[in-house]
Amino acid sequence: MSSPDGRPKTRIAVVPGSYDPITNGHLDIITRTAGLYDEVVVAVVNLPVRKGKTLFDAEERLRFIEEATGDLSNVRAEAFDILVVDFARRVGASAIVKGLRAISDFEYEFEMNQLNRRQAPDIESVYLMAGPQYSFLRSSGVKELATFGGQIEDLVPANVAQRLKEELTR
Repeated sequence: MSSPDGRPKTRIAVVPGSYDPITNGHLDIITRTAGLYDEVVVAVVNLPVRKGKTLFDAEERLRFIEEATGDLSNVRAEAFDILVVDFARRVGASAIVKGLRAISDFEYEFEMNQLNRRQAPDIESVYLMAGPQYSFLRSSGVKELATFGGQIEDLVPANVAQRLKEELTR
């Protein structure tokens, strides 16, 4: 696809979430998205409505993402506090990419897709299936493991594991 001046159009995708904290499953989706789009904006919900208060503030979550994706030159992270479709428009994205782990994710994302489509029919929702090794992985589960001293080193980046232990270990 070309822009009006004949140059190739930059394909931008938004990968939204609370990322509290980022997991290796999130990184898998972000990395795969980076292979499909020219530019990827990891959109960090500043104050999530659905999940309530976050353990880490937006600045720290952004820092975790920036450190974990530093080797991906077409990925950047930004906080947002508006409708995801409005944020996507603001950054020039044509797609919102989400990962799906299970049927419960599908049901929620199907509903969100329909609502987003009503608001912004020009922005496509794209879903990537979680890799089998990440199909069970949730930030909330990682936080629970960390609270009780469980092994989390293979579930999140090293710096995130360290911060979780500092914040949550009982």
